[in-house]
Amino acid sequence: MIQRSVKVSEFLEPSAVALLVQAASKFKSRISLVIDEKTANAKSIMGIISLNMQEGQELNIIAEGEDAAEAVPAMESFFLSEKM
Repeated sequence: MIQRSVKVSEFLEPSAVALLVQAASKFKSRISLVIDEKTANAKSIMGIISLNMQEGQELNIIAEGEDAAEAVPAMESFFLSEKM
């Protein structure tokens, strides 16, 4: 299991959520996003939306599987990029 924390820099628009799901779906690993006590599958649009991410919140990215070492930095990069 690989885990990293990032701060949510801004609200995710639906189009950004779709891009996040596309990015996560490229990996075989199970990727979870965790905010407070809520957990969502990073490959699920509805799951991500249900997290109701707000600017400034701490987000944990957790990946388990054969390509977890590549998946977590890729997800972290998404949140640090201008795609949001």
